Amino acid sequence: MSETNKADLDFVEIIDDGWDYDNAPADSEEESSEAEENTKKDKDRNKELSPEERKKAVRKEVFSWIRLLAIAAAVAVVINYLILFNGYVPSGSMYPTIEADGSSGARIIGFRLSYLFDEPERGDIIIFKYPDDPSQNYVKRVIGLPGETVEIKEGKVYISKDGVMLEDPLDEPYLKEVAIGSYGPYEVPEDSYFVMGDNRNNSFDSRKWANTYVPKENIIGKALFQYYPSFRKLLNDD
Repeated sequence: MSETNKADLDFVEIIDDGWDYDNAPADSEEESSEAEENTKKDKDRNKELSPEERKKAVRKEVFSWIRLLAIAAAVAVVINYLILFNGYVPSGSMYPTIEADGSSGARIIGFRLSYLFDEPERGDIIIFKYPDDPSQNYVKRVIGLPGETVEIKEGKVYISKDGVMLEDPLDEPYLKEVAIGSYGPYEVPEDSYFVMGDNRNNSFDSRKWANTYVPKENIIGKALFQYYPSFRKLLNDD
């Protein structure tokens, strides 16, 4: 990009507004007198304040700003810890849905109240405490729901419940590439979920954990959208 010419920065276009400034009427004597009187009153009012009163006025102004900033900070904390979740995704296990590449990572926003009254659905991208180490937060896609049986044959996912096949196989247009490998079957306990990454061949998920399933109590919220390195929604539209 070429450097900006300094003259360009100083240039202001003057537009003729049709007003004859040379013959513009002067302010009336009454208006001028009123303005002078108001200015004098303001000066007299300032003179009447003692040094101590001036200090109090300054302190009052400072405290009002501090209170305003404190309220703003409290609101931000409440939103971040009780309503929204601002997450950093360093790995590419959910690629291409979440565009983390392992170097710059991705930033996402989740909604903590998504499952306050509703249950997670198949296809939801959830943020949760990793079952093998709850001090870590993970993000994966819900595949198996409570009470279902999940089996993966040559990369394809088959889901059944009470002997009835529900997904034969599961349609997964979000996958990065054709999945490989066979796993399971997994019988998902009540109040728990079976999850996998969209980068199926390079995802450390329910298939490989010591504690296979994500208890509902471990779910922090639903991922809403990615805002870095690009903006995209992460909601399940099915």
